[in-house]
Amino acid sequence: MRIFMPFFVLLLLVQSSYASQSTITESEGYACMGDDKSRHQTEEAAMADAKRKAAEHAVSYLKSETHIKDMELEKDLVSAFTNGTVKVIQELEKAWYKDPAVGDCFKVRIKAEVVPDEKAIKAASKGNAASDDPALPLKVSVWTDKKEYRNSEKIRVYLKGNKPFYARVLYRDSKGTTLQLLPNPYRTENYFNGGVVYEIPSGNDRFELEVSPPFGEESVVVYAGTTELGNIEVVSSGAVYQVKTKTRSIGSMTRGVKLKEKTVGSGASASEFYEDTLSVSTVK
Repeated sequence: MRIFMPFFVLLLLVQSSYASQSTITESEGYACMGDDKSRHQTEEAAMADAKRKAAEHAVSYLKSETHIKDMELEKDLVSAFTNGTVKVIQELEKAWYKDPAVGDCFKVRIKAEVVPDEKAIKAASKGNAASDDPALPLKVSVWTDKKEYRNSEKIRVYLKGNKPFYARVLYRDSKGTTLQLLPNPYRTENYFNGGVVYEIPSGNDRFELEVSPPFGEESVVVYAGTTELGNIEVVSSGAVYQVKTKTRSIGSMTRGVKLKEKTVGSGASASEFYEDTLSVSTVK
């Protein structure tokens, strides 16, 4: 049963219901009180400074780690991240300190996710025939060979990234149960080469995704990064893992990535991140 599908089948891509690219980085922000700011306002100003620097680090990373030959495309991508949204994943450190020159000051260090402006990133990608180009930001395609599966049919999932990546692949059934398909007890490797189509299940996997009641809308969720992903709580459930982490926390915990040691900009390290959710319909 672990036979790769013919190439023409792989072209039957299923439209994803959700996908997002981002960059995860760390940054520090500072602010001092003065006569115009209260302690609370100073803390807010320090956080705003940290977020601004996170966006700058993301742009610096984009310029240093990607090698885009199309100058207009590079300009569009830089604009997308510059005007993106900065989400705080974790406050790593925060403290008040005394500056001899200006008095009471506050500093904060954060791990942040810089999500590029959606319209700008779509405009940058529109008509781009080189979506598999490893010089571009990380993108992982996920698809199945059919849009709808009937009782007893077996689901095959496929992955392909434009560059090497680490990934976590989850399956959420119609009852809301979430299973981790990869890595699993028999296929522990979670590193994938770019430009290669991977099939799930295959290789050392000892499970099949066979459709059974109850039926309904189910989904495959892929989290991917250019560095190792953050951990979530799982327990062995035969040939796969059952996810014990609450659904709303899986994404944020996975984003606790282990950043690259290579420094960017003001000493910040970074990781490209990609999330994709694929809807799967099961019927009787």
